[in-house]
Amino acid sequence: MNLYIFNKLSTASIFGIGTYIRELTDALRHSNVNVCVVNLNSEKPQFQKEEIDSIRYWHFPIPIVKYQKQIETYYRNVVYLLQLNIEDKTDLIFHLNYLDCKPLADSLRIAFNCKIVLTVHYLDTILALAGNVDRLCTIISQPDDPTNENDIYVKDFFLKEKELLYSVDKIICLAHHTFNLLQNAYQCDAKKITVIPNGLNDIRPVPVNNKDILRKKWRISSCEYLLLFSGRLHPVKGLTFLIKSFRNVLENMPDCRLIIAGSGNYDIYMQEVKDVCTKVTFTGLLGRNELYELYAIADIGVMPSFHEQCSYVAIEMMMHGLPVIGSTSTGLKEMILDGETGLHIPVIEHPDSVEIDTELLAEQMLYLLQHPIEARQMGQNGRKRYFEKYSSEIFRRNMLQAYH
Repeated sequence: MNLYIFNKLSTASIFGIGTYIRELTDALRHSNVNVCVVNLNSEKPQFQKEEIDSIRYWHFPIPIVKYQKQIETYYRNVVYLLQLNIEDKTDLIFHLNYLDCKPLADSLRIAFNCKIVLTVHYLDTILALAGNVDRLCTIISQPDDPTNENDIYVKDFFLKEKELLYSVDKIICLAHHTFNLLQNAYQCDAKKITVIPNGLNDIRPVPVNNKDILRKKWRISSCEYLLLFSGRLHPVKGLTFLIKSFRNVLENMPDCRLIIAGSGNYDIYMQEVKDVCTKVTFTGLLGRNELYELYAIADIGVMPSFHEQCSYVAIEMMMHGLPVIGSTSTGLKEMILDGETGLHIPVIEHPDSVEIDTELLAEQMLYLLQHPIEARQMGQNGRKRYFEKYSSEIFRRNMLQAYH
């Protein structure tokens, strides 16, 4: 099997998609698959090849693009170079990871006898609506074209996403929620859709006696309770609602600290926390080892997102034995088992907005902080669930089965 995994060097590649491709190549490294990662939009000045630990990487320089036609030309040129450089053209699988590459899929289909796989990491339509699926169904079911600017954007992306989804041979969803959405709203053929959750290499949790050392390293008092948010500072992550809830937590338990690990628009959230700023720590974007140290010393992980597929943050938290409070949005609901590996916080959908009950979220956080035995058991159950559903080995087996 000759597998070519497409990546675009962008913000998305720094976050979830980049992690996905890294974990996928690691999982397939010793699986008798010829793997090549095709990096588009590379900063390298010209087409280059390299090999790292038996995985090939081909780099295609970033294009100067102003018009849609130029993007299509870029993709055609990429495919032309692939034709010149792919020596073994048998059993070809091209694995796409972005929803804006229909011209690339079309060019690959014309040039090669191949199969095309697409992993749906996100849907622009759902992101634009902050996870409000009912609102999407309302927009696409209207017989007339929408007049609202945001609805026009959503309808346009819906049609483009649908075209690509129909054109590929296999669709990989990261959550059953997405499977149902593609089958019902997008009317995709269920036979070509498969659900394969993300997987991560295991990191053994830090022993209890080492946590004090890490707390000293991060200048955190041993008597402080730590609540951890990890992710982009973006409205879809529900961070504003978390900050409001944390304010209520402090009124009952003053010895708490909220750590916000991630990058984004700090100005918005600095304004939100100004009255409790001494109790909130913004770390900025952290490396994996630094982030894992925070997982090791945190008491609770909190994810009030409005849209997630199969969150690596949730997997990392479970892997480290953290109880997780997560919203019932999209794929997050099926990752966290309510009362077993953490607690659910419902997402409230309105016709044109979504929100989270901040008082209820505060109650959930206080419950876990005030019931350490139950919280510890949920964390242990979460680590067990990681091995059952989200380990690298399970991910490897599922992906190989899909490719074959």
